[in-house]
Parts: sequence; C-alpha cells; structure tokens
Amino acid sequence: MQLYDKDLLSVQEVRDLVEKAKEAQEELGHYSQGEVDQLVKSIAYAGVRNAQRLAELANKETGFGIVADKVVKNVFASKGVYEHIKNMRTIGEIGRDEEKKLRTIAIPVGVIAGIIPSTNPTSTVLYKAEIAIKSGNSIIFSPHPSALNCILETVKVIRQAISEAGGNENLVACITIPTMQATDNLMKHPDISLILATGGSAMVRAAYSSGTPAIGVGPGNGPAYIEKTADLSQAVKRIMDSKTFDNGTICASEQSVICDTEMADEVQKEMERQGAYFLSEEESAKLGHFILRANGTMNPAIVGKSVQTIAELSGLSIPQNARVIVAKEDGIGRGHPYSNEKLAPILAFYTAENYEKVCDIVQKILHYEGAGHTFSMHTQDERIVEYFSMRAPASRILVNTPSALGGIGGSTGLMPALTLGCGAIGGSATSENVGPMNLLNLRYVAFGLRELDQIRKDIPSKEDGALAMADINSVSVEKIVKKIIERLQTA
Repeated sequence: MQLYDKDLLSVQEVRDLVEKAKEAQEELGHYSQGEVDQLVKSIAYAGVRNAQRLAELANKETGFGIVADKVVKNVFASKGVYEHIKNMRTIGEIGRDEEKKLRTIAIPVGVIAGIIPSTNPTSTVLYKAEIAIKSGNSIIFSPHPSALNCILETVKVIRQAISEAGGNENLVACITIPTMQATDNLMKHPDISLILATGGSAMVRAAYSSGTPAIGVGPGNGPAYIEKTADLSQAVKRIMDSKTFDNGTICASEQSVICDTEMADEVQKEMERQGAYFLSEEESAKLGHFILRANGTMNPAIVGKSVQTIAELSGLSIPQNARVIVAKEDGIGRGHPYSNEKLAPILAFYTAENYEKVCDIVQKILHYEGAGHTFSMHTQDERIVEYFSMRAPASRILVNTPSALGGIGGSTGLMPALTLGCGAIGGSATSENVGPMNLLNLRYVAFGLRELDQIRKDIPSKEDGALAMADINSVSVEKIVKKIIERLQTA
C-alpha cells in the first residue's frame, strides 16, 4: 500500500510540475534574446561557483568517479557550454536571405522532459538546463534514483540563479519522488513537447516509444586505433588520460585499443610504462565473468570504480600503481565480454595485420555495440584519416585527442555536450552533439520569386525533349545543352 501511495504522489507531482513549467515557458516566450542570454549566463556562473560542492555530492551519493574530474565536468557543462552558445541567435528571427527572400524564425518546442543518468548527474543537469533555456524552453528533470540528492541540489542552484537574473525559477524543475510511473507519465504528458534522454538503452527505448518526440542516445563503445605513424608515447598518454578521467564514466571514452600486429609489443610496453596492467589469460577470464551480468549487460558494480576497487570486487590481485586494466581480446560479441562498453578503467586490446583489417574490427565492434557513437584514431597520415572517416560507422571521428574529452567537445571544436547523438544507425534522432538548435522548431517565411507563367517557360518543349533523347553518338551533350539554352533564351 505504501508503494502504491508513493506512485500516486509521484504522478501528481509530475502534473503539478508540468503545469508550472508550461506557464513559465509561455512567460519566457516574451523575453528578448538578451534577456534569455542573461538567464543562461547566470546559470553558467552559478555552476562554476558550485562545481566543487556538487562534484563532492555526486561522488559521495553514487560512488562513481573522481571528485576532481567531476569538478572539471561541472565547469565544462556550465561555463564551457555557455561560452560556446552565448552568441547563438535562438530567439525570434535568426536568419534572413534577401536574395532568396527567405526568413527563418526560431520557435521553442515548449516543455522538455530531461532524463538524467547517475554517471554524470550534476554536469548533465547544468548542461541541459542551459541549452533548454537558451532555446526558449523550460525543462523538467527525471532523476536517476541513485543520484537524486545531488541532482536536486543542482536544480536548486539553477533555480536560484534564474531567480537572481529576474526569471521564473519554474523554468527548471525536478521530480522529487522518482518512480517508473512518474517518468512514464512525464514522457507521455500531453504538454511535454520533447524528451531529451540520456541514460541506459532501456530508458532511451522507452523515450522513443512514448509517443512524444524524443532525442535519445545509444551506448558508446568506441575503439581507438594507434596507427604506425602516430607519436606512440603521446597517443598512449591521451588514451590513458581519457580512460581514467572520472574513472571512465563518459560514454565517449575509449573501450578498446587496436594496433597493427607488428606494433603490438611496442604498444603494450608503452601502455605498461604509463600504468596499464595487462591481464593474464586466467585473470582475463575471471574478470570477464564479473564485468557482465547474465543478460549480457554491463555489471553496474564496475561503473566509475577505480582499478583497485574492481580488482577487489572481482578477486584479482593487481599492482597498486596500475591505472588501467587491459585484456587481450580476439573476438567480438557474446562470449567476448571485453568487446562491450565498459564505463570503467578497463580496455580491450586487439591487433590486426594492417589498417584495412583494423577497419574491419572497428566496424564489427561498433555494429555489435556503439553504432553511430564515437571512434578515435592516432595518426599523422591524412590518408588513414580519410579511409576510416568514410568507413567507420560513427558520428564522431576523433583524431589525435583523448576520446572522452574530444567526443563531448572539451578538446575539439564539437558542440560541448553531454548528450551525443548516434544518428539513424544508432537509433537516434540526430548524429550531432545536442545543443540549443536541436531544441527548436524553425519557421520559414518565404516570399514569392516567380509566377506560374515563368515556371512554365522553364519547361523544355517537346522538340527539346526529343533532342535530349537523341543518340549521343551523333549529337554531343554540349550541343544538346547549347540548343536548349538558345531556345529558352528566345522563348
């Protein structure tokens, strides 16, 4: 009976939150671009001021990651995002083409439902709040229950920042009684215009099947290729820094390392020199049974945990100075647990004869899990970049950069984001790093350029059509085009 009452309370809370968010969003619709930008700026600076405290709360509540790295993510998600979007035109008329007599007007979608994961809870809230308000929308968060308190505290910080800037704090709200029924009702509420879903595959599928338009993201499982022209020491450093950042909780982080067979020993030695511990066959089998659950999904016990914690949980003995666990893998799919996404400092290690064979492995890994997400490579050969860019089934092809930070736009020119679209191949509505422009409808005002009589004049006559079908062996294409142009000019 108590659980039933909780469900009822949570559903009623959703209804109340949506009603207030709708009123606040309609009020925001009367704001100028400058007034909207002031709200976003206030949120960004509040995020920076509270970055340390929110990072500590997230780490303490979830047990995931590293406090110092979560501080970086909070600053990135607040000030970093703000600096990228602050000059975007998102309110009212945002484009005018005098030659084509075409005007473009930005229309907010309305009230957004934001699904928040436990891996990056505070930073994702800051980021989504900024891009939602920047595009003239309000947003209601459905928090992961295991990160409820830190998410609520982040929302409190944001609401205060909005109020201090003269806005309606109900532009950002959060469910305080998280239940499956509450999330389901939020996603299906008739006044919710869009779902911005970041989380597990099941949650993303639920968002897309809710009947409400949704932007969801699939899992990451990005391979990293160290090609023979790469600066090996620098490449390994980038990979190690990336994979250990917040203990691997960013979905764009590397999940496997691949190199040419002739480089295998050299790459392994360099990785070991920088703190990688390569498992023996026996150790690999033991940890492999632990990192996946019986249904083939990632064991949540490893998420965001340190190497030593993972070793202790799985019964392994690993050197204290080890930064990353590496397992040599020879297959992809069921029965090869290291070929899956591992949101922890664990890497698979593959080798292949040449770059064509490496590309085959990359394609198979991503098609198995992580299609449309991220692939990274380390090379000085532009031809290699071109080869993989045309073939790797990923939306983000990252070159000579840590994949975790590169994928989210921290070390690259991509839109700074914590929701990374995977495109149609990954079951996502977009392949972009989601930003304010993804949360708008565009209204086009188009003035007439031609009358019907003019359009009819552009249609070739029967004689021109017959001429175009003539035997090209006897009449050159140039002559056909020339004659048609002459007739149109004299019509």
